[in-house]
Amino acid sequence: MSSNIPIFIPSKGRYDNGLTWKALDAMGVHRYRVIVEPQEYDSYRKVLPAEKLLVLDMEYKQKYDTCDGIPYADNPRVGSGAARNFGWDTAKKEGAPWHWIIDDNIRRFLVYNDNQKCIARYDTFACVERFAERYENVVMSGMQYAMFVPKKQKNRPLIINTRIFSCNLIKTDSPFRWRGRYNEDVILSLDMLEAGYCTVLFNTYLCDKIRTQNMKGGNTDELYKSGTEEKSRLLKSVYPDKVALVMRYGRPHHRVDFLVYNKRNQLIRKK
Repeated sequence: MSSNIPIFIPSKGRYDNGLTWKALDAMGVHRYRVIVEPQEYDSYRKVLPAEKLLVLDMEYKQKYDTCDGIPYADNPRVGSGAARNFGWDTAKKEGAPWHWIIDDNIRRFLVYNDNQKCIARYDTFACVERFAERYENVVMSGMQYAMFVPKKQKNRPLIINTRIFSCNLIKTDSPFRWRGRYNEDVILSLDMLEAGYCTVLFNTYLCDKIRTQNMKGGNTDELYKSGTEEKSRLLKSVYPDKVALVMRYGRPHHRVDFLVYNKRNQLIRKK
């Protein structure tokens, strides 16, 4: 199974590890490009060929909706949402009906079957794409974190109408944008669900991502030095009726009740 749907990997300060693109290369998935800021291009160019790099237009950062009202001039640390929008617009210009936006700190991709997690040796991205393309109203799909699919318990093959983290397949012509200085994945998921569309999260295909704040570079250096409470509070301010502030994983976090969307957002199969 092969696919031409592009994969974009926003990256900052992580040219010396390359976890995600190394994992993709090991799977035989070579349709990715890494989005980098201009000042880091030369560093990434030492480890990746020019055709694998896209240089971010910095106006995307200046015009990005951070959802907190703080101007770019006062806080230029806007997170990865601006680069994700740049990837989205690149997919539009290239005429790609769908595109992937995935984080740069995923060490491997897995297949979950018969209560076993096996390292993927084929294009699992194409499998997710084929499923999403069957439905009229699916605008985003993705792979679950491996850490959230424990062994020795029953796990559904997929979850309808929930948040998609870090490994996002997006319908390119859908009327949405990444927004939010923090938690842009959850905000985009809620924006789509509130508009009546569906999301699909696969437990069958997993991404083994490094835990938040455990790897230098990226948002760890740029946004999360003071912890995660601020990002949960931002999400609460954007969706106050959907988000509760809680303690999870030993730190301030958030909880969203996504079950309410299953009552009204039903999958519509293409004829």
